[in-house]
Amino acid sequence: MTAKRQPELVGRTALVTGASSGIGRAIAVRLAVAGASVVATGRNRRALDELAAAADRREVDIHLHPADITDTDARAELAEAVRQLPGSLSIMIHSAGAYQRSPVAEADISDLDHQYAVNVRAPYALTQLLLPELLDAGRRSGGDIIFVNSTQGITASPNISQYAATKHALRAIADSLRAEVADAGVRVCTMLPGRTATPMQRRVVQAGGPSWVPDTLMAPQDVAEMVTVVLALPIRTTVTEVVMRPARMLPG
Repeated sequence: MTAKRQPELVGRTALVTGASSGIGRAIAVRLAVAGASVVATGRNRRALDELAAAADRREVDIHLHPADITDTDARAELAEAVRQLPGSLSIMIHSAGAYQRSPVAEADISDLDHQYAVNVRAPYALTQLLLPELLDAGRRSGGDIIFVNSTQGITASPNISQYAATKHALRAIADSLRAEVADAGVRVCTMLPGRTATPMQRRVVQAGGPSWVPDTLMAPQDVAEMVTVVLALPIRTTVTEVVMRPARMLPG
């Protein structure tokens, strides 16, 4: 008789941003199924309630904390809520993101400011707030920070210079942070998924004209599964970057 497999992340507490939909939502559910105590945050309260219902169907618990992480006070309240949980934070997943598409000649600078605020400044500031807790976890049994980036953080495509610039910046933050905290037992990984069947990707595809064919894309659950694999590795091993793309490559 085969022994029942122990969930991979029992005893760990995780914060997942951007958990209202898409990849963030899939990660929150998957980590909870893996045994982690999950705090899920996002701006859309109704979407978070739907996440809670999905978690109930899987018979796992997820703590909800609606917040706009671009707001200084909201970030501070979120960090304090995480500190009040029974378990100490040992996993932080940055999955919140904003996307605007426009050629350089026509792009609105206010769109660049917004994407910078969501994609760069907010995760940087939130990491600063909760880094002491993650360093404590690292010294005890290991800590993890995962930045959900994009393949645009590797090579920028036409018409998305602003978004790609923020993703290149986020990758640089991860690289620098990794070197700073490795000796304290905290691992830092950048996930670089390509086209994934998320609500954001649907808006991107439809804005560009092609038909929406989600079966040709990755699923958010695929990224969530890879995140769980990275987190479950022995603390002696770190994965610095993971590039994921749909098996069926499409133009553009």
